[in-house]
Amino acid sequence: MTTAFYSHTACWGHVTPAGHPEQVARLDAVTTALKGMALDRHEAPLGTDAQILLCHPETYLQKILKAEPQAGSVALDEDTFMSAGSVQAARRAVGAAVAAVDTVLDGRADNAFVACRPPGHHAETARQMGFCLFGNVAIAAKHALARGVARVAVVDFDVHHGNGTQDLLWDEPQALFFSSHQSPLWPGTGTEGERGAHDQIVNLPLLPESGGAQMRETYERRVFPMLDAFAPELLLISAGFDAHRADPLAQLNWEVEDFVWLTRQLKQYAKGRVVSVLEGGYDLHALGMCVAAHVAALMDG
Repeated sequence: MTTAFYSHTACWGHVTPAGHPEQVARLDAVTTALKGMALDRHEAPLGTDAQILLCHPETYLQKILKAEPQAGSVALDEDTFMSAGSVQAARRAVGAAVAAVDTVLDGRADNAFVACRPPGHHAETARQMGFCLFGNVAIAAKHALARGVARVAVVDFDVHHGNGTQDLLWDEPQALFFSSHQSPLWPGTGTEGERGAHDQIVNLPLLPESGGAQMRETYERRVFPMLDAFAPELLLISAGFDAHRADPLAQLNWEVEDFVWLTRQLKQYAKGRVVSVLEGGYDLHALGMCVAAHVAALMDG
C-alpha cells in the first residue's frame, strides 16, 4: 500500500515564543519518527488564495497576510502567534492538505499523511484561534467537493474540539464531521447539541481520565454506523495526538495502541482513500511514537 507524505522546510519557519507548546520541535519529532519509512515523499506546494477562499473570506485572508511581522513574533490572541515565516508555513500547510487529496483521488497513492504546521482545526471562518491560522482540513474537504466528490467525511480525534472545522463545514450537507474530544476542556465548544445546518455535525465529548476503552466504545456505537450509512468517497482525519496519556494539555490517557486501532478502523471507509493531517500533540516523545504508529497503520495493506 502506497502512503504519500507531505511536508516542507518552510513549516519550520513558523516560530512561536519560547515555552509555547506548538513549537518547531514538534516537526523535528515527527520527521525523526518517520525517518526510514518507505513513504512516497513530496514537498508541500504553496496554498493559493483561491484555495484559502474556499473557507475564509478575503477580508480575513488579508488580515492574516498583513499581520505577519518583518522580524520576531506578534500575538494575534493569547494563544496564536505569527513570525516572519508564518504566512509561507500556513500556505504550505493548506497546499499540502489539498495536494494530498489530489494525490489520493487521482490514484497516485492509497492514502496520505501531512506533517505541516501551523495546525488548522481551530481556525474559524474569520478568526484565528488556538495556534491555527487557516482551516487546512476543511479547505481540503471543500476542494474535494469542488472536484466532484459527492460525500466527504472528516474525523477529528484531537483532544480539543475541532471548533474551526465545525464552523467551516456547518452549512455543508456533503460533509459529515465527527469530533471526539475531552470535555470539559478548552475551547469549551463541542456539545452534542451542536449538530450543523443539515444534522451532519457529530460531537463526541469524552470525560477526563476516561481512557481508550471509552473512546473505542464511543466510536463503535456512534461513529462507525454513521460512516457506514454515509458511505464517504473520501475520509479526512484531523490527527491530533494530544489524547495520549503523556500529553501535558489534557487527560484522556490514550495509549499508542488506541491510535493504531482507530487508524485501522477508519481505513476501512471510503475504499481506503484517507488523508490524515497533523493537528495537536505536545509531548514530543509521545508525539513521535504516535505519529510513527499512525503512519505505519496507514501503510499496512
